[in-house]
Amino acid sequence: MSSKLSCALHALPLMAILRGLEPSRAAAIAKDLVAAGFTAIEVPLNGAGATDAISIVKASVPEHVVVGAGTVLSVADVNVARHAGAEFLVSPNLNADVMRAGNASGLAMMPGVFTPSEAFAALELGAFALKLFPADALGTAGLKALRSVLPKGQALVYPVSGIDETSFATWAAAGADGFGVGSSLFKPSYSDNDIAERARRMVPACRNLLRIKT
Repeated sequence: MSSKLSCALHALPLMAILRGLEPSRAAAIAKDLVAAGFTAIEVPLNGAGATDAISIVKASVPEHVVVGAGTVLSVADVNVARHAGAEFLVSPNLNADVMRAGNASGLAMMPGVFTPSEAFAALELGAFALKLFPADALGTAGLKALRSVLPKGQALVYPVSGIDETSFATWAAAGADGFGVGSSLFKPSYSDNDIAERARRMVPACRNLLRIKT
């Protein structure tokens, strides 16, 4: 699954995080995100109906779009996400048992890290990418310092928390390889039209910044 995720994030290094997505809205929102250009969608498990939403999103998007589960905190969560059809797993923390279970299931792993120790441990445990979380607490200076010690070309870093199109450039200059966007893109209280409009703003901003061809 890491090769599929790699292709999706190469096409657009922007991950949609849909925390609290209701199954009844999953298909429509997923289609709107794909129409805007998103190629990676994450549904965190700590929301009612999350596993159903993952299955519906996966059934609603083209094959090149990769769908994953977020807030994966335990081995049980790994199994639940896998059975729902998740193709990658994202965690807010680094848990060795979760990493081993996910890798054993063939799922691309994106654990949350905040310190150099966590980042290096995550790489040793086979992380596909590092979720810098909470990014707004660490700041771009923290990412620059982390980048100075991480092995070049071996660690993808995606800041998450407090990220939107107005801060893409600042984070990219600090060394971000892409971005995870949550509440700046989606909240259950946002209308479908609002979410679609936010997506249409974010995708070209990311493409233009990182010079990705449409």
